[in-house]
Amino acid sequence: MSDYDDQLNKIRTADGFIAALDQSGGSTPKALGLYGVTEDAWSSEEEMFDLVHQMRTRIITSPSFGGDRVLAAILFERTMDSEIEGKPTAHYLWQDKNVVPILKVDKGLADENDGVQVMQPMPELSALLTKAKGKGIFGTKMRSVIKSASPSGIRNVVEQQFDIGRDIVSAGLVPIIEPEVDINAPDKHEAEAILKAELMRHLDALDDGTVVMLKLTLPEEDNLYADCVSHPRVLKVVALSGGYSREEANDRLSRQNGMVASFSRALSEGLSAQQSDDEFNSTLDASIQGIYDASKS
Repeated sequence: MSDYDDQLNKIRTADGFIAALDQSGGSTPKALGLYGVTEDAWSSEEEMFDLVHQMRTRIITSPSFGGDRVLAAILFERTMDSEIEGKPTAHYLWQDKNVVPILKVDKGLADENDGVQVMQPMPELSALLTKAKGKGIFGTKMRSVIKSASPSGIRNVVEQQFDIGRDIVSAGLVPIIEPEVDINAPDKHEAEAILKAELMRHLDALDDGTVVMLKLTLPEEDNLYADCVSHPRVLKVVALSGGYSREEANDRLSRQNGMVASFSRALSEGLSAQQSDDEFNSTLDASIQGIYDASKS
């Protein structure tokens, strides 16, 4: 079997969750700040990204981080282009950690319009997908945001996600379609009902043999996305923490049958640059175990 087939099988059948390690330019200072590295620690964007790569490297190389509990890791493009212990990051993840490498491909969000933020144009996407495939990447992730229960806005978000998703499938990669519903949306419950209907309509229209993953906000109605979980075109439905604390995110996730975590901030909560390796590894181990248990429920 090829690496791709092995990776597909792992995500389809193994227990575990997806670690989101893909903070990009806008969210990097906040991620570093939560890690105990303040903005006076760098004087250029290059130095900032070096520091965040050190943080990600510390997580990935930790003995607590491995394929026994982590299915996959989502990477920022700079992380994919960097090395860990002398190996390209994607190769290190798969060969040394048995963790499937996934790449964030979106270029950020457009301004809010009609209750949503669609994705910015991605003129370099084709070249990025070719590069990613050559570097051993299995799949991609791209994020839009839904701020209110706007049927036309949500329709536009989902349509854009699936249109680009088809291009990603054509490039030989599995897309993670992520139409995030803002946890602070005043009509979150209604927005999720509209989103679910749009997702099912687009999933039903996919060609036989096409598979995608979905990354969705933990819903107000437990098991709202059960039809997505069981859909033959869906490899996995994963949950974003979306600003919930790890405790609340785990609690909500544990009530969703068949949905697993893809947490970012909730995964790294409690980690600090100032911790000793023993403290860091112990904190990360407890975090991973809690998210793993919630994903198995």
